[in-house]
Amino acid sequence: MNALNVTELMQAMGVHARQASAEMAKASTATKNRALKTLAQLLRANVDALQVDNAKDIDRAVAAGLAAPMVDRLRLSPKVIATVAEGCEQLAAMPDVIGDIVGLKQQPSGIRVGQMRVPLGVFGMIFESRPNVTIEAASLSIKSGNACILRGGSEAIESNQALARLVQQALVESGLPAEAVQMVPTTDREAVGQLIAMPQYVDVVIPRGGKGLIERISREAKVPVIKHLDGNCHTYVDDPCDVAMAVKVADNAKTNKYSPCNASEGLLVARGVAAQFLPLIGAVYAAKGVEMRCDAEAQAILAAVPGAQVVRATEQDWFEEYLAPIISVKVVAGLDEAIAHINHYGSHHTDAILTTDHVHAQRFLREVDSASVMVNASTRFADGFEYGLGAEIGISTDKVHARGPVGIEGLTSLKYVVLGQGEVRS
Repeated sequence: MNALNVTELMQAMGVHARQASAEMAKASTATKNRALKTLAQLLRANVDALQVDNAKDIDRAVAAGLAAPMVDRLRLSPKVIATVAEGCEQLAAMPDVIGDIVGLKQQPSGIRVGQMRVPLGVFGMIFESRPNVTIEAASLSIKSGNACILRGGSEAIESNQALARLVQQALVESGLPAEAVQMVPTTDREAVGQLIAMPQYVDVVIPRGGKGLIERISREAKVPVIKHLDGNCHTYVDDPCDVAMAVKVADNAKTNKYSPCNASEGLLVARGVAAQFLPLIGAVYAAKGVEMRCDAEAQAILAAVPGAQVVRATEQDWFEEYLAPIISVKVVAGLDEAIAHINHYGSHHTDAILTTDHVHAQRFLREVDSASVMVNASTRFADGFEYGLGAEIGISTDKVHARGPVGIEGLTSLKYVVLGQGEVRS
């Protein structure tokens, strides 16, 4: 597709999205919920057909030599389809926040002033790999009364197009415009350049993918961007802690799945429990083939664990998002050093403390500067579905507008409303 055709395509999609957004903004709660339930039914009824399309993407990715974690992200398994279908139903069961008026207060003049929650309008979503993001984005867009233009990665083009067709079918069957959710049909990179430079049609852009993609979008966009660059998440094992629980959680945070941005990439251990804890988690990681990149103190303890893959960490390892069976391990003096390390080396995504000290837990929650901060739980819970948001459009490490998993409220804005009875200003 030549540049002129891409420009015309994206302009047309922008016009259609803006028109559809007006219809979505005034759609009733019942209509939006009907679309979500219909989409869930269509997903469950088309598992086999979706896997046929997904297999084309998988085969092409394997033939192109795509890394195993990236191929894993592409898979549209029956379990993944069931999860996103359940997410649609969970969203349908949630209250509709659109039109809610909050903080209504009477003023001395007699007027009452509050804020009403309204859709953002049109958002553009640019993402890589995971085709389930198509449904998460579409379902949240429907529930929040927005329209969206989605642009998935070329590696998942068949899967994304198949899912988008089901979304548009559910919209039409529910009496909503098909153009409320549009998937860019070309893999031409120029489409991204056009999408992020159409403020007349697009109100916000949400990139979800590798650091390179997000940096490019943030640099070139002419519309606001909701973003996170990477997920260098940490688990800190405190002194005191329940060591058995800490082993279980630290194992899950790293090995439950290696490719997501909420997997722990750094393990910090308080010196007071290191001699007891590290051999236990080291044996678990050794059995699962996880390489441990350690400071001198952790290396000295873990080197004695049979079968452990232990190497000396470099300075860069403390910054690294591995997305692989590799974890950095450091022994710290205690809570203060752990917090300082996380705030310096982390990506402000998700960090957890494993402790039995309530004061330490409260300090960690207050002082760690991350979008999600956890006590005695796996970082793998940092997810819109697990947080009860129904689904997520992404995870934001920004501090303005939306932070953490972005669900329905993250796709809305507040406008001031004033209720009067003929008052005039003196």
